[in-house]
Amino acid sequence: MRLTRYTDYTLRVLMYLALHPEETVTVAEVAAAYGISDAHLNKIVRSLGLAGEIETLRGRQGGIRLRKPPSAINLATVVQRTEPDMDLVPCFASRSACVLGRCCLLQGALRRAGEAFLKELGRTTLADLIGPGGPGPEIFRPPMRGRWVDSRRSPAVGRRRSRQAKGGVDKHSSGLNRSR
Repeated sequence: MRLTRYTDYTLRVLMYLALHPEETVTVAEVAAAYGISDAHLNKIVRSLGLAGEIETLRGRQGGIRLRKPPSAINLATVVQRTEPDMDLVPCFASRSACVLGRCCLLQGALRRAGEAFLKELGRTTLADLIGPGGPGPEIFRPPMRGRWVDSRRSPAVGRRRSRQAKGGVDKHSSGLNRSR
């Protein structure tokens, strides 16, 4: 099963708003945080507003914010509302679509799997996704520009890697991968 981008982005908007509970944020801010088109998010925001999950505020100080507490937003409800088709295979929609007919056991197994998926999502709320112990708003800080830094690596490893990238020989390597 694969969720549509629309559903993925809907869940992301809700998570972003839940991580900023005291703020009114703009669609442009959410779009920038995730690298998503403003136009696409406007459609999502409109549907979330119509569903009563978010509040949209117009004007200079306008923006969006959650209307309900995160604990009142159930993931199964959101997914079922945003997914156009929860049928895993074409024969879910019509018995005549299955060439095996009544002897097919695959349909039952896939139906149970889909129901288990929705049942698990039904146990999960937006609050479960954001904490306690979940990510905080700092996950949306822009990535560092320029040189990649990994604090887990020692400076010696970084120097060795840079010498190899320049085509030099490293005393720790066999010398077989030298490029000149």
